[in-house]
Amino acid sequence: MAVYRRKLFAVGLSCAASLMSRGSCQSGRRPAVLPTLLRKNWMSLSVTGALCAVPFIQKPENSTHAYLVRRASSLVRDSANAYLSQTTSALLDSFSGYIKAVNRLVTIHKRYVASMSKLTSAEQDAIWQVILRQRQEVTARKNDCKLFESCWVTAINLSKLAAEVAVNAGADQASVTGQDSIQLTESQVENARQQVLEADRQLKDSKAEDSERPQNALSTAMED
Repeated sequence: MAVYRRKLFAVGLSCAASLMSRGSCQSGRRPAVLPTLLRKNWMSLSVTGALCAVPFIQKPENSTHAYLVRRASSLVRDSANAYLSQTTSALLDSFSGYIKAVNRLVTIHKRYVASMSKLTSAEQDAIWQVILRQRQEVTARKNDCKLFESCWVTAINLSKLAAEVAVNAGADQASVTGQDSIQLTESQVENARQQVLEADRQLKDSKAEDSERPQNALSTAMED
């Protein structure tokens, strides 16, 4: 169980690092630097080969070990909940973007097929190029969904472990809050998945994703 938890934590770090690397490549911004006073209170720990920053807090004289463990478990739950919230938001946005891209592709393809006989060869070429570009957009959006869904699954597992840690430490309220967050996000993602499945069905029925250009359109273009 301990090995599984270390592997799961490492996966979470890897996923977060992948997203951070991707975001930094897109924005070109330099990573934020912690203030000097804050850095003095932090120490670096190595967990399965990955570095993470852990706040080092001196133990107050009137605090018991049990209290500090409960407090630490609440911090773990808060961190896991924040990661879950961010990955859920990213996943839902990627689902929404994918559905919009699919709907646009289906609409353009349907109009193209319906009005093809009324279009000139130049108009047919122009619309077909739009269809090809929209297919690329659909593929890119689908890849985003796969990336963020993988991160979201990791976040769910981390949140469940954090809730278990809170229970074992006696932080019952933190555990209840964590469980509520998990149930809410699972419900939201499941509803969005159903919409994605419906979009996939419409895409398959329309044949807009993999259909070839009609032969009569190619013949007209060659004659011109």
